[in-house]
Amino acid sequence: MIAARFAPLDWLLIGLYALMLLGLGFWRRQRGDAADFLVAGRRVTLPAFVATLVATWYGGILGVGEFSYTQGVVNWLALGGFYYLFAAIYATFLAGRIAGRDQPDLSIPDALARAYGRPTAIVGAIGTFLMVSPAPYVLMTGTLLAVMTGFSPALCTVGGALFSMAYLWRGGFRSVVRTDLLQFVLMFVGFGVLLPLAVVKYGGFSFLQANLPPEHLRPMGTLTVQALLVWGFIALWTLVDPGFYQRCAAAESPKTARLGIVLSIGCWVVFDFLTCATGLYARAALPGLAVPSMAYPALAEAVLPAGLKALFYIGMLATVTSTVNSYAFIAALTVGRDGRRLLMGPAPDDGAAEVRATKLGLVVTFIYS
Repeated sequence: MIAARFAPLDWLLIGLYALMLLGLGFWRRQRGDAADFLVAGRRVTLPAFVATLVATWYGGILGVGEFSYTQGVVNWLALGGFYYLFAAIYATFLAGRIAGRDQPDLSIPDALARAYGRPTAIVGAIGTFLMVSPAPYVLMTGTLLAVMTGFSPALCTVGGALFSMAYLWRGGFRSVVRTDLLQFVLMFVGFGVLLPLAVVKYGGFSFLQANLPPEHLRPMGTLTVQALLVWGFIALWTLVDPGFYQRCAAAESPKTARLGIVLSIGCWVVFDFLTCATGLYARAALPGLAVPSMAYPALAEAVLPAGLKALFYIGMLATVTSTVNSYAFIAALTVGRDGRRLLMGPAPDDGAAEVRATKLGLVVTFIYS
């Protein structure tokens, strides 16, 4: 595993990032009812909608680096192009209906219960929880923190999960949205720092042509049509992604939901270019890495000076922890609020009970992850 080497300036910037996350996460100015805690009062504006949707989508950043390093530009098609297509379908046919003011459902199990009854909704809730379990991203956060600090991966995994989920207890979905606004900016800043400096140090496209295996620059790489179609089938999960559903349910209007997804696709195209190109530079400049998932950290160690190195690591952390926060909250809502409603029915003080159940679900989600 790569070991990061940080200067005092790097640690200062990383500390400031942690403090900003805590400040945004714990700051609370809200009405205090269940809808406010669960879906930010259904008043999420267009900029916030785009930021939280884009940031949530990229939790597997080390895996993206590994795919680019080992397979090349086909990464952009397999992990990008298919998702753009299904996101566009979601914006066209689903987003406006979910965000409609006459739509009372706050989650996929809510919609299943209303349309098909409680047994179907229970099955749907189980499936939803398994889909959004933040366990892989909790592990990735721990891996990054271990690279940065030198502490044991187990300690970093538990500590990172506690940090990421703590302020969700306080602010609910509002905390997710506020922290995602910051992390949306930082994920672009991080890769926007590393890629240009890699170009300056190693050269432009001619450097890649001279130092990459030829298949790395082919649109399909070494993948067969069948293998590529498998990635297309995987991308179909976009149509049932609970993160899309929750954000559309929280949007201030159907127009915000539809336009927000379209703008998000544009942001994903840009970010995928940055991550794919950075992975190609890692492969060209540092061939033969023993652990390809460390492609991005290895390139950062080779290219970035103090201060800028911290910005890149912060950008990677922001990419992962935004997904941990979002999926942890959806999982908590599913196992807590939805689970209680489906098994026990609405309580007399339904709003307060839903908030308490969701907080209990957050504890369950943390332990499970």
